[in-house]
Amino acid sequence: MEETPVTPCETSSRYSYDVIVVGGGMAGCAAALAAARSGSNVLLVEQNAFLGGAATAGMVGQFVGWQTRAGRKVVGGVAEDIVTRLRADGGCGELGTFVMSTGHEMNRIEYDAQILKVSLEQMLIEAGVSILFKSFVMAARCDGDRIGAVSVWTAGRPIEASASIFIDASGDMALVTAAGGSFLGLGDDEALQPGTMMFEMAPVDLAEMDAMTRSDRDRVIEAGLRSGALPRAALHYSRVPGADAAWFNISRVSVDPDDPFSVSRGEIEGRRQAVEISRFLKQNMPGCSKARLSALAPQLGIRDTRRVLGDHVITRDEISAGVGYEDTVACGAYPIDVHKPTGTDLTFIEFGEDHHYSIPYRALVPAGFRNVLTAGRGVSATHEAFAALRVMPTAMAMGHAAGAGAALAATSAQGEVRAVSIPELQARLRSENAFLGV
Repeated sequence: MEETPVTPCETSSRYSYDVIVVGGGMAGCAAALAAARSGSNVLLVEQNAFLGGAATAGMVGQFVGWQTRAGRKVVGGVAEDIVTRLRADGGCGELGTFVMSTGHEMNRIEYDAQILKVSLEQMLIEAGVSILFKSFVMAARCDGDRIGAVSVWTAGRPIEASASIFIDASGDMALVTAAGGSFLGLGDDEALQPGTMMFEMAPVDLAEMDAMTRSDRDRVIEAGLRSGALPRAALHYSRVPGADAAWFNISRVSVDPDDPFSVSRGEIEGRRQAVEISRFLKQNMPGCSKARLSALAPQLGIRDTRRVLGDHVITRDEISAGVGYEDTVACGAYPIDVHKPTGTDLTFIEFGEDHHYSIPYRALVPAGFRNVLTAGRGVSATHEAFAALRVMPTAMAMGHAAGAGAALAATSAQGEVRAVSIPELQARLRSENAFLGV
């Protein structure tokens, strides 16, 4: 048979938008919604076949960190709009509290990931957002310190999409990486937090599980650590609303995000751990005796990869002191929660009863680019500060701010993210019920 010569792919289709959001996780969805609601023509590029990121592909199962320990809500706006819609669609309950394996009380909203996928899609469609699933950023076309367009692989061919403003909410910072952006390193005593392969067990007796005392949990954990079945001292689980099923957050898998083979090995190791842990729970954890491993998350849940170097780097001291900024655009209250790649414990540092911290707009502006914003895991923060900022309600608050800021930059700041009027941005966020502090 005569061989057909292989020719390089050429970009055959070109599209133009006001704002392009890379990454359809919770931060990216919030950003796309905020930008579209402000009148921008928005494209959202997502590598999976559904939206939600860690919430659906990672199957985290709960949104934690909405309020201070005293009960003051510090995340609202688009994030609250999303859970309100999800609740109306029958996909989540009300805000409640639970006791973590560490013994700390935490607020959360448990949700059904399958309904969340649909709720997010419908909200974005209603707002006029164009969505590209199963799509990957291959390259960025830059003109000096501006990104003009991205090359996206989708449906077996490349397309080119240009925009005035880009938002990288991809978690691994695919866009900023492709454009040659700068990232923050780790200190000598720091290491990337490990990932977790979430898994579901059903049918479980939730009443029996919830009735476990701290000493009951400690006995199960100690037995699991002694046998090697549990990789860390945790029995975290979240319930699926309306079902006798629970998703467990127990496994621990360290990966190097810059090494694709390490990432692939991590997926394999995560599934192996999930099977082993589920067998242990069936034999040892109250409420699980009749359960089986009923589902694995589509992919490993990643806590920590690349942190962008921004115009401002948020530090642990700043969030611990509750420092306010003239350009505050979001807030959070989740504790410093550092998962360690070795050993069985973690660092969990709570704040005062009504303590919250602020996130400045500058922490969403990556150094070296005039028309790019970031949100979610890409926030410019030190390792320990990031360990508090990384949870999904806070990520959605950052996404809301980035989306609103991108819309203003595209329309009234000549495509310059640093030329955005901060008072105007803050006024817009407050009008959309975002919490920016007292």
